[in-house]
Amino acid sequence: MSSIIRLATEPDAEQVLRIYAPFCGDSPVSFEVQPPTLDEMQQRIAKVLQKLPWLVCERNGEVLGFVYAAPHRDRTAYQWAVDVSVYIHQAVRCSGIGRALYTSLFKILVLQGYYSAYAGVTLPNKGSERLHEVMGFQPIGVYRGVGYKCGAWHDVAWFELSLQTRVPNPKPPININALRHTLELECALASGVPFLKLAVD
Repeated sequence: MSSIIRLATEPDAEQVLRIYAPFCGDSPVSFEVQPPTLDEMQQRIAKVLQKLPWLVCERNGEVLGFVYAAPHRDRTAYQWAVDVSVYIHQAVRCSGIGRALYTSLFKILVLQGYYSAYAGVTLPNKGSERLHEVMGFQPIGVYRGVGYKCGAWHDVAWFELSLQTRVPNPKPPININALRHTLELECALASGVPFLKLAVD
């Protein structure tokens, strides 16, 4: 049962939403309290893919997890930094999908010319903390009691990853669409596949 990592498309929104929606209700993992509609999820995917990667891991037509990057801040000096998020289907967590998706994502971000990635993790979440540590992220601080959900105040830990060595006068990052249909993108997408350890039913 082979698995692939590829760029998302708007038709993936339905399966992406099935993975994401449970984190919006009785879970503090996402600070959204209502799942987006299908139309809203389609719009989110389309918006990200105007400039940045949104990837899915697919096995036999089923989306098992997704990862994406978003601008860290709007001001020009932040343009080389992104925030990243990863979500995995409940049935296949701890099977290597998160590491695989992140590996491919970071390769693409380097090709685009990004230098820093940041991730926020609602505490406690040992699985997510461990994934980010394995991927080389460094903890840089905690927002104490920054969000209230599920009847409690929650801390959010922030992690930083240096994607590549910083240089003077960096060129602006290129658009993800400039990489479509290139060998470089195909190799970057394939780079995460060896980390997949999906159980066969």
